[in-house]
Parts: sequence; C-alpha cells; structure tokens
Amino acid sequence: QVQLVESGGGSVQAGGSLRLSCAVSGFTFDEPKMAWYRQAPGNECELVSTIIRHHSRWYTSSVKDRFTISQDNAKNILYLQMNALKPEDTAVYYCVADFSHSPPYVGPRCPPLHRHSERYWGQGTQVTVSS
Repeated sequence: QVQLVESGGGSVQAGGSLRLSCAVSGFTFDEPKMAWYRQAPGNECELVSTIIRHHSRWYTSSVKDRFTISQDNAKNILYLQMNALKPEDTAVYYCVADFSHSPPYVGPRCPPLHRHSERYWGQGTQVTVSS
C-alpha cells in the first residue's frame, strides 16, 4: 500500500530555512517521479519541484536557487530543503508520487477532487513565512 507522510512544516521568519520530509512506504524511488506541490490561500495548486530516479531535478522559477529536492533511498524519505524563505512561500506543501507517464498535474486544487489512479498524495504540511 502506497503511503506518503509529510513533516517539517512550521512557522519561520523571512530569510529563514525549513526542511520538509516525506516518508514513503509501499514503493521505492526507482519507479515514480516524485514531486512537491503547494497551495497558498486563494491560489491554484502549484508544482514546486520534481525529481526522477535520483537525478533530473526540476524547479519552478520562483524557488530556483533557494529550494533543493533530494531523496534518501535507504530511509525512503523525500526532502525539500527550503532556504531564503519569503512570505510568498507560505502554503500547504504536498508530496506526490507519480507512477503515471502523463504530464504533471495542473489544476486549481491540491490534491484534485478526482485523483489520478497512479498518483498518490500526502496529507500536506503547512509552511508559514512571516515578514
């Protein structure tokens, strides 16, 4: 059974750092594309970063050079290291395991009301950045 559990969210002042963790079970990182999404109040669901098979990292432009996605294969944990945080990074962050071969999810809501059968979402963790 595929499970993803995020942790590491919290409140921090602008310029600070947080590291999000996503503990996974029921699969290994060899197969799926792993991703972090976020949703801020009033905003659409946003793809933040992806990693495929331990390499091939992608970041949305607003977090490039500030966030780093990585994974620990021995511990089955996906990470998102977030540095130089800004108030606009405030959101609920979700970890996603994508076993599909479809383009990444784009939509108004994280997670979507009708979930793709090959995409698994964690429960989300709140990140709040104050100015």
